[in-house]
Amino acid sequence: MSTQTPRVVDISHHNVVKDLGLAAKAGIWGVIHKASQGRAYGDPDYASRRRSALNAGLLWGAYHFNTGDAVSLQVENFLQAARPDECTLMVLDFEDNRPSNMSVQQAVDFLRLLEQRIGRKGAIYSGNRLKENIASLGPQDRAYILSHRLWLCQYGPSPHLPMFFDRWWLWQYTGDGVGPLPHNVPGIVAGNGGIDLNAFQGTRDELVASWA
Repeated sequence: MSTQTPRVVDISHHNVVKDLGLAAKAGIWGVIHKASQGRAYGDPDYASRRRSALNAGLLWGAYHFNTGDAVSLQVENFLQAARPDECTLMVLDFEDNRPSNMSVQQAVDFLRLLEQRIGRKGAIYSGNRLKENIASLGPQDRAYILSHRLWLCQYGPSPHLPMFFDRWWLWQYTGDGVGPLPHNVPGIVAGNGGIDLNAFQGTRDELVASWA
């Protein structure tokens, strides 16, 4: 099985975090933490882990897990939960959420409103949902979503991009112990065979420059 060099870890309250300093020493450069979901939920561990990550010298990011709720309410919840500063990466998690899926048009609307509110573009995390739905967008909306950094979810030996994209920014190559090695890093406990780990093609300085 092929191996990757993990540079970014994404986590939520489902993970047991023992020491992010150990993760940093093992070569992790950034953490993206779940901040919110839908119109009302906020991750209870977000704020304390933000402090721990920054104290360990790690880049910090926040992601919002999509639902079919009104976009304006979701963006407001994301901002309230994430409390971003100018260095906080802000990401829409556009993956399958069968009880209440966000449409691809809602994803575009979310990203537009997020940019209006924070004055810069966020990023989009997706795999099959984007691959299956991006072709339904009109040219203007498609061009807008393509202007965002793509955090690709693809558990396998190589990344496969959604139609129209020509590059990925981060590649989530493993989760739950599926995909190339390694599946874990020191300081974070998965409880299910492996944590979510992400590759980046570039130096740490390049990741810093592209982060927020």
